[in-house]
Amino acid sequence: MTILVAVFFDAILIRLFMIDVNDIMEDNSRCGEIITVIDREKELFDQYVNSATRENEDAFKLAMKQTQTAVYAIPLDYSRLGENRYAQLFSLQTCYNVYCGYRDEVLNGHLPRRDYVSRLYAVYNMQNYLHNYAQRFIDLTLKEGNAKYNELIPKVFLVPVIAVILGVFLFSSVLEISRMMNKSITEPVLKLANASRRIAANDFNVDDVAANNQDELGELIVAFNKMKYATGEYIGALEERRVALDKLHAKELETLEAEKQLDAMNLELLKNQINPHFLFNTLNVIGGMANLEGAATTEQMIAALSSLFRYNLKHQEKEVLLSQELKVASDYMYLQKMRFGERVKYIVDCKVNADNVMVPTFTLQPIIENCIIHGISPKVEGGVVAVEVSKQDGKLLITISDTGSGIDKELLEEIRGSLGDKQTSTMGIGMGNIYRRIKAMYTDADMRVNSILGKGTRVTIILPYRAGDSIYTRGE
Repeated sequence: MTILVAVFFDAILIRLFMIDVNDIMEDNSRCGEIITVIDREKELFDQYVNSATRENEDAFKLAMKQTQTAVYAIPLDYSRLGENRYAQLFSLQTCYNVYCGYRDEVLNGHLPRRDYVSRLYAVYNMQNYLHNYAQRFIDLTLKEGNAKYNELIPKVFLVPVIAVILGVFLFSSVLEISRMMNKSITEPVLKLANASRRIAANDFNVDDVAANNQDELGELIVAFNKMKYATGEYIGALEERRVALDKLHAKELETLEAEKQLDAMNLELLKNQINPHFLFNTLNVIGGMANLEGAATTEQMIAALSSLFRYNLKHQEKEVLLSQELKVASDYMYLQKMRFGERVKYIVDCKVNADNVMVPTFTLQPIIENCIIHGISPKVEGGVVAVEVSKQDGKLLITISDTGSGIDKELLEEIRGSLGDKQTSTMGIGMGNIYRRIKAMYTDADMRVNSILGKGTRVTIILPYRAGDSIYTRGE
């Protein structure tokens, strides 16, 4: 209601000051423009007749356009102009049309001398008539404008009074509306905001927001109270679940740590299947005696075996140079060749710089041992054990193959299943330990086993290509 009153009052002000007064001012301005342009055209016409220069011609043509625009700028609207002004404007425009005909005949220059003079004076007379018509139109316009302005004066003085009364009314209305909004909207919203801040601070023990509203805000408050209670219950359940998950995670960490310790124990078990200290010292004594007795082959065998135990005893690192692993494998195969003679052949094809590549410790020898025990040994004719090392797509590929007895399909599927399930019981201690260690050390490491019964077995170890210092762990 208050807005409607304000709009109505504004409409009255616009009507008074922007429409009525503006109409009076525009009419006066247009009338004055008519007198000005008619007098201007009359003056320039006289100059052009007396001196028909290009400059006078251009000025006169411009004046003609301005006169035509001014004369027809006020439309012939009887309802707006009234009887007297309408008649005067009609006479002015009619006279202007006749004047234009005479003026154009004079300017064309096709009239005889006698007719030209008479027409010229007729044009001068019509210019005076136009001036008189325009002057009378201005007088009537000013007279009616003054009368209309005098009618508006009382309304103008009444505007401040109405403005004061309306201002008091609007101020009182705004105060009352503000009081009502404060009670029905602001106070409940502030309560909701305070409760929300406490809930944001994880305090769900806040009392329910109370309000007597029966509108949408009241429904919102009821829904907020229900949501507060439900959210508190849900967060409590989540907290209980989090505590349970923390306990479970701690248990899993303990299990993982135990598995790591078990892996370390398995490695130590592999390295300590025999007492390296005792054997290493004993082999040194036997080697010395063999040297004294001139038994070169025996001495070389003892040196190879001593190298194996020295490597087993001294290397505690997780990674060593590939050249050291190949050296240990070569010492092991030398002993096996001494055992099997010409039945066993050993081939190494290393396509990388073995002195600059790191591999896990005790990787090659256990797999080569499996090749001898399970592949070559059961065959009377013996076979070949081959080691191939290459680099492909940023990976280090180590392939250990034999031409032994091979593995039947059922056992091969069990071994492959053990690899996929990360279970190594089927694979044995040696290969199982290697597989679990490389998977624990590198996320993208893998081991693949292929075999054909009666023809041989191929084990491929895929490791990340890790370059190492060629001096690393040397001298051992």
